[in-house]
Amino acid sequence: MRADAVTGGQTNNRNASPWLVALLTALVMTLFAANSLLCRFALAGEASSPLNPAVYTALRAISGAGMLWLMVARRGGNPLRAGSWGAALALFGYMACFSWAYVRLSAGAGALVIAVAVQAGMLVAGLRLGQRPGKAQSVGIGLAMAGLVYLLLPGLDAPPAGAASVIFCSGLCWAVYTICGRQGGDVTAATAGNFIRCVPLALVLLVWGMAVDGAGAPAAWPWAGVVCALAAGALASALGYVLWYAVLRWLSVPSAAVVQLSVPLITAMGGAWLMHEALGLRLLVSTLAILGGIFCATALPHLLRSR
Repeated sequence: MRADAVTGGQTNNRNASPWLVALLTALVMTLFAANSLLCRFALAGEASSPLNPAVYTALRAISGAGMLWLMVARRGGNPLRAGSWGAALALFGYMACFSWAYVRLSAGAGALVIAVAVQAGMLVAGLRLGQRPGKAQSVGIGLAMAGLVYLLLPGLDAPPAGAASVIFCSGLCWAVYTICGRQGGDVTAATAGNFIRCVPLALVLLVWGMAVDGAGAPAAWPWAGVVCALAAGALASALGYVLWYAVLRWLSVPSAAVVQLSVPLITAMGGAWLMHEALGLRLLVSTLAILGGIFCATALPHLLRSR
């Protein structure tokens, strides 16, 4: 998620140990990457019996809502007073498209496509608000798009076009959700409110998956996939988002933008290590181009202005 989208471009430089900040930042980036790895494992990875995407999405949303509700309720807050239905719909769209796409995508390729989609969505939103990209941003956007085109060119190493399109839609939904979060306020309560609003949608999706999409009864669901879905919701999503908002107090906007470039790399390396996914030349070249482009579009302009 873009740092300026949740902080309004402001940085709270409270005193904190650099080691603590580095440790928390690394933990958050790992949790973000874990979303892709857990989803891929549950739906089409090492799991002996893949979990249905509808069930995975529903369990992720419900467990995330439960964890966030507990966090907010412990401090006496009411999460239903925060958030919005628009943001909740965008969040649910992100999670649903995310799950269906990862049935056929590798973890690393999916993370790369999402990274480009988020930047593209934020660019369109900026243009609608009259915010024109500068030279460095234009170069970065072009480089990232070129890397995505190269990744998706027909060939043995190219990810399926249909799945790539769905994961791109997931990234666009996340961009919309990020824009909805620009309203400020208590971000933890707002995130909880958005997740809780996803629960009715998740229950409808769960019933549909069991009745129409072949998910079967709960007793038939693979336990490994269920554990992955619950962990993705309660830990990688809910806890990850809350920790990220906390870390943002100590990070400048360029720093926050740069550290997020590590997520696709962590995902690709994790997929290769844990699920024996191939790190082909096409994926590596695309990774360098896309991450370099995102760096130029997000962090480089701030670094140039600070000189």
